[in-house]
Amino acid sequence: MGFLSPWFLAGLAALSVPIFVHLLRKHVTIPRPVSSLMFFERGTQSSARHRLLRYLLLFALRFALSLLIVIAFANPFVRRPAANATGHLSLIVLDDSFSMRVGTRFADAKQQALRLLATKPHSQKVQVMALGGQLEVLTQPIPDEVQLRSAIESIKPGDGRANFGELGRSVRAMAETVRVPIDVHLFSDMQRTAMPANFAEMVLPASATLILHPIANGTAPPNWTVESVSAPAELDDPKDPRRSRVQAVVKGFSTPATEKTISLVVNDKVAATRKVNVPANGRASVEFAPLDLGYGFNRCEVRIEGGDAFPADDASVFAVRRSDPERVLFVHVANDTRSALYFGSALAAAAQGSFVLQPITAEETTDLDPSKYAFVVLSDSVSLPLIFEHTLEQYVSKGGSVLVALGAGARSHMRIPLWAGDVKGMHDYARDGAAATVGQVDFTHPALEQTQPGRDNGGWAETKFFYAAIVDPLQTRVAARLSDGTPLLLDRLMGEGRVLLFTSGLENLTNDLPLHPVFVAFVDKTARYLSGSERLSGSRLVDSLVQLRSAPKSVGEVASVEVIDPGGQRPLSLAEARSAETLKLQRAGFYQIRFANGRDAIIGVNPDRRESDLEPIASDVQQLWSGSKSGTSKQANAVAIADAKSRPMSLWWYVMLLALVVALAEITVASAYIGTQREEV
Repeated sequence: MGFLSPWFLAGLAALSVPIFVHLLRKHVTIPRPVSSLMFFERGTQSSARHRLLRYLLLFALRFALSLLIVIAFANPFVRRPAANATGHLSLIVLDDSFSMRVGTRFADAKQQALRLLATKPHSQKVQVMALGGQLEVLTQPIPDEVQLRSAIESIKPGDGRANFGELGRSVRAMAETVRVPIDVHLFSDMQRTAMPANFAEMVLPASATLILHPIANGTAPPNWTVESVSAPAELDDPKDPRRSRVQAVVKGFSTPATEKTISLVVNDKVAATRKVNVPANGRASVEFAPLDLGYGFNRCEVRIEGGDAFPADDASVFAVRRSDPERVLFVHVANDTRSALYFGSALAAAAQGSFVLQPITAEETTDLDPSKYAFVVLSDSVSLPLIFEHTLEQYVSKGGSVLVALGAGARSHMRIPLWAGDVKGMHDYARDGAAATVGQVDFTHPALEQTQPGRDNGGWAETKFFYAAIVDPLQTRVAARLSDGTPLLLDRLMGEGRVLLFTSGLENLTNDLPLHPVFVAFVDKTARYLSGSERLSGSRLVDSLVQLRSAPKSVGEVASVEVIDPGGQRPLSLAEARSAETLKLQRAGFYQIRFANGRDAIIGVNPDRRESDLEPIASDVQQLWSGSKSGTSKQANAVAIADAKSRPMSLWWYVMLLALVVALAEITVASAYIGTQREEV
């Protein structure tokens, strides 16, 4: 029992009103005619009788009515037990991240979780979760021990990276809907690298209690791992000294200085072996060159020979595709020879380039099949033969890519091939006397990607543009703009392919871009982006995404994708194979993928190497985490937990209903007393 608004109890002073009203009445003597007063004896009459309360029933009803109104405004309530009979919810969270593969950590954690489950009351609700790359909910809050045990036993060690910040965010979201106290039992090796950058992300809400069950005791065992591997995703010439090489970095965690043997394995065969001295808790690099690879996809790995405490991270896998240089079709007008020269030179100078440029005039493209080329470049060719333009549209819709550079010739042609818009006009910055510069660059775009652009806007700020076409951006991605806001580079999806539009030219007449070093990097990244070679091989991290198709379509219009995971299983259902746009790489090893555009790929997937650092969280930090309640005191936490065990139910309506009954009774009794007084008078 309690009052939600106790200040209204001050209205109890109003109870004196009925008492005052019933006492404030005058003694009225009714004069009666008599013949003589000689026979009356003088005496003193007491007034005590007139100060007594009369009409006690009416007084009681008025007193009760005032009391009920005051109590109703104070809003009394009673507490009722919560729906959960035990008064709290238990969460069993089992860490299945990559580091739990060390020794018997995962098996020990699972056994401890099962023992905890066996001790729970039969009516208590428990929810089972797995913490790996993300927090996976395996059951709803249920008391069924058979289902809970089956869920715990079904958890297997994964390859993802644990994130305690994700656990904190999920429990905070759960506390907003679950009105009972939550007991979070975390079975983990308490890896230090699982902590987020901000400790506040780990903090649990006030109604949650964290109980840690550390699996790894003592200091971290020594562990060596292949921290990173740098290798070409595609290779056309194994004898090329610039590209036919593999560089690996070996890292030691809590390790003494030692000598390690590193091997390069190609298609399950040891291709080369190197010895390297790794300093204590340090790094060492090793290089393998040249690479002896066969045509097609080659499954490779760099491996540390000899065991340690964590042999699962002693290898890093990657795929290298060897093929002959792919041809690039470069279509230009007859009087334009500079654009092909500059673009071809940049393509040949690029360190990652494996393309051969085939220049051709627009008039000679009638019988060409663009599907034989990695991608197509239209340089200042805004007018194409209709039959070739139709063939080019089919090529793009099936997964091909085209780079369209408008150039100075766009001023005499309004229509842009493969583009859903026309040329609206032309900026002639040379005639205006001030060349335009690049003012905005999206460095997240694959054709312009740079990690640290610098103050010169990644080198683009030094370029000057004399001509630029004005086009409608439509529903496209604008990757770069000039200083006056004119779009310079636009990216548009078309079926399974894409069209990249450059509103200036590829020669040194419309701009001086070919004279700057950034042009080589731009051509190199654009070539790899349009050819799609960057996603056909190489390596990725666990839980990264791979784009399977450009855009969703109806089931009858789009081809199915085919994915085979490292275990030889197909992770996508038939419906997902026809509609999924991306694939999450959840396991370490080699994924074999056939994209919707028909191209094949083999991708090596590795766990996050932060999982190789087996150092646990310091004990004082663990105590701080398990005892942290968002800065609230223990008394406040106790109140919050007590509130969660029961819920208040207001009695306001019941009190007001009773007050109405009393009011009706008061009216009836008052009417009867008024009638009696009239009769006495």
